[in-house]
Amino acid sequence: MSTVVALARAEAVSRGVAQPISTVRHLHIAGRPLVLVALTLAGEANAPLAAMVGDAPESGHLLVVNQPRNRDQRFAFAAELAHIVVGYIESFQADAGMVRAGGRGEERRRFTDAPQLFVPNPATAGFVRLLGRSTRFRRPTGEYAVDPAVPVLGRWLTFLAERTEVPGSCLLLAATQALALHWATGQSAVEDLNLAALMGWIDPPAGLTGEQAALAAEDPVTWPPAGPATDPTFDNEVLAPLITACSRPHRSPERQQVAVINLRNALRDQLTPTWKLMWRAIDLLRALPAGARVAGRWDSDKDAFTGYSEHLRDGGPPQPRRDSAVAAASRLNSLERTQASYAAQRAFDDPLVLAQYRLTGEAFGGVVTAAEPDRVDATGKRRKLRPLITVLTHDPFRIDQGTAVISPARPGQSARVVSVSGEAAAASVVLELAGGMGRALTAAPGSVPAIGERISYTTLTDSYQPRGSFPDRADTPWTHGGPPPVYVPTQDDVTEDWS
Repeated sequence: MSTVVALARAEAVSRGVAQPISTVRHLHIAGRPLVLVALTLAGEANAPLAAMVGDAPESGHLLVVNQPRNRDQRFAFAAELAHIVVGYIESFQADAGMVRAGGRGEERRRFTDAPQLFVPNPATAGFVRLLGRSTRFRRPTGEYAVDPAVPVLGRWLTFLAERTEVPGSCLLLAATQALALHWATGQSAVEDLNLAALMGWIDPPAGLTGEQAALAAEDPVTWPPAGPATDPTFDNEVLAPLITACSRPHRSPERQQVAVINLRNALRDQLTPTWKLMWRAIDLLRALPAGARVAGRWDSDKDAFTGYSEHLRDGGPPQPRRDSAVAAASRLNSLERTQASYAAQRAFDDPLVLAQYRLTGEAFGGVVTAAEPDRVDATGKRRKLRPLITVLTHDPFRIDQGTAVISPARPGQSARVVSVSGEAAAASVVLELAGGMGRALTAAPGSVPAIGERISYTTLTDSYQPRGSFPDRADTPWTHGGPPPVYVPTQDDVTEDWS
């Protein structure tokens, strides 16, 4: 936890309401997200019990598994969910355009929008991942035949779950994480995983403080768990008898139908409060102004969505159970570079995020006290415009001389720390500027910070970082298992554990 967040949590306790820890929204919120609230059966590995899913507050589809231990009913649930989710995803594949790729004018195809799956918490995102793993290898023919939409659902859920590992990706979002990225509450991070309590701090009902609303959220009768786990008291006193009633042979179809209706009503009551909270959370997030670089990250999500759509269209295989050594190393390298870029982008977009780095010495802010905007460096083969500015900062300065820094106000311009003087409480930092001032030996108006201007600099960078060098799959060294075998579908695929 950063010092800024810790201070905001203390302020939340003092004021009785959550405090903002960002000035902009760092996530893309789709115009038509698909909300999924799921419940699983306690004691069974990822056995679906019920779900409410839909792309509008008034159009939630209730899916119920009368007997979660029954394999056929599980896959009937998966098929019903598949037709909703896959249909939603395919609705974004109708409109595409050409976008420029790289600096040479090449163009590539990209869908104009992408799907976005919203779930209540990271545990439900884990349910999505496991459901994808247990369905993507299934087949529509053979001994364990399933609906043709089921393996397609599994591939898409796996794709969405894997995108959650990419920093800044918004194809699959957990509401508690999205809210905690923008507000600090007066409770612990573990308690923030309770969506009702978190929303109580952020948007308490009239007449209640955030603490009182969060305390009320602990009542599982009024605010059932957001899933996928259920309340133990509900399991024992309500759910177990209803499932037994649905499984017991009845003398008449009418009694069987009544048992099913009672189970559906009970599960609907468990899901509806969270369903409503989800849409309130989406409205709260949507009301925040989007950061300047959010749209660019969403473009990356659209690129990934387009690429996987084409992979499926071309008959590509499902995602492997495990990455090969080369694929895993390449993916890790990509995630590390994306994480560094994401951290820089958030800091450039948001002064409150940048303040966290100022406290750790990775950034500093201050006032320009001197400037030489027309200074020219003539030491090389050709003369170069290299202005000098002096910044007086009261931040803890821990950046070494010669280090390159960037100002969020002028991201196209780099600066180099030339010298540092003064005391720890007030340091004068001399910076040499390069780039972003035009091609002439005279700086363009406004391109050099003026005396009296408040400005910040950071060592964070959003510049392009080349990917690491990795061998081809066929050249995987023996120390890492050698070349991985080519995937060939087998009968074992369809018997993979549900969990």
